[in-house]
Amino acid sequence: MTKYIKFLLLFLLAGIMLDASAQSTATTSSPYSRYGIGDLNPGVLPQNMAMGGIATAIDRINGYSQVNPLNPASYSAIGLTTIDVGLYASIFSLNQTGQTSQRDANFRLSHLAFGIPISRGSALAFGLMPYSEVGYNYTRTLNRGFNSTPASPADTNLTNLSYRGEGGLSKAFLGYGFTIARNLKLGANISYIFGNLKQLNITEFPNLYGVLNSRDEKSYSVGGVNYDYGAQYQWNLSLTRRIIFGYSAQAQSALNSQKSHIVSHYRTDGSGNESLPTDSIINIQGAKTKLQLPNVHHFGISYQRDQKFLVGVDYTMGNWSALTIDGANAGMSNSKTLNLGGQITPNANSINSYWATVDYRAGLILDQTYFNVNNVTGGGQTNIKSYAATFGFGLPLRAVNGTSFYKINLAAEIGRRGTLTNGLVQENYFKIRIGFTLNDRWFQRYKFD
Repeated sequence: MTKYIKFLLLFLLAGIMLDASAQSTATTSSPYSRYGIGDLNPGVLPQNMAMGGIATAIDRINGYSQVNPLNPASYSAIGLTTIDVGLYASIFSLNQTGQTSQRDANFRLSHLAFGIPISRGSALAFGLMPYSEVGYNYTRTLNRGFNSTPASPADTNLTNLSYRGEGGLSKAFLGYGFTIARNLKLGANISYIFGNLKQLNITEFPNLYGVLNSRDEKSYSVGGVNYDYGAQYQWNLSLTRRIIFGYSAQAQSALNSQKSHIVSHYRTDGSGNESLPTDSIINIQGAKTKLQLPNVHHFGISYQRDQKFLVGVDYTMGNWSALTIDGANAGMSNSKTLNLGGQITPNANSINSYWATVDYRAGLILDQTYFNVNNVTGGGQTNIKSYAATFGFGLPLRAVNGTSFYKINLAAEIGRRGTLTNGLVQENYFKIRIGFTLNDRWFQRYKFD
């Protein structure tokens, strides 16, 4: 009973931390998170992320039960009570032509997920993970003069445009997966997506004292229900070899939102100190609005030889051009993502070599993101693309009494997003995810003679 209480406390603590991260603390450092609802979380656990993020056609991995929220049909393969908790860290290097490179690092709890078998071939799952993240802080300095020479420190034509944002959305999900035929599995999640999205845009004239500067503050407090559903079909080639075809989708849904929007003017003195706002051009508090999420479709196929190897491919299409915030189209692009990856285990039953029992994982991610950004150097827009390589390990720990199985999952992602053309920002990033998976036999009644 003590361990159950510990895990309950851990769940509550995770909820507090994720709620705080969604509402007040920036957990990414990307200027592209300014657009739409921010950086989208891939929605997979470290063991899947190490294999390039493949998950649509994955149920068990090397015999271990896992919670795979990307396709709730996979829950039907959960044979033992499963707990998965993890951490996430990232390092961003931001580069722009003519600007000094900027580095930043972030750290947070990444997920907490539970899976409980209900019967043979069905299971319940629930958990909490990020849905999107917002975090940026950068300034552009413009010379409004008629000459093209570099601006001097005293140039009265200088204009500073500052952009800041923080927050994000979290996803609490409850799902059920079941087998309806010998090889066909179905499942669905009902989720509650919640959090805050905050943006601040400032226009200042640093060398024109007494001139009115402007501040535009906008925030949305979001909360609403969303649905996911999925299916998997398993084609058994032998007792140990199988091919799985998978499909899952996020349904279109409208989340409730409360909007606050304040636009004000202020002055600064010679030391840069701000005066109290002189007026408020716009002052909206607590207005009820909607945030419309689009359909997202996932397709996948995997081939697995039990306790030997697994390979798979995922393809995702998101109709993000239909994203609307506060009744207005957000101007995003439809996204397309290709995930490729797999793992190999030299000898899962080895007694003499621990490293032979380790899962070695690797993969690739090719992503046409939903970010559609205005070019800085001229008219038009650029769709932002990203490329990443992933690798990682599944480190098994010694089983306890033959009923409890543990594994530490490590995943690293090295990638690049954006471009240096058109005055835009190129991001080089390194992300690491650490997950701890427990498989145990709970809720079992023992009989004694």
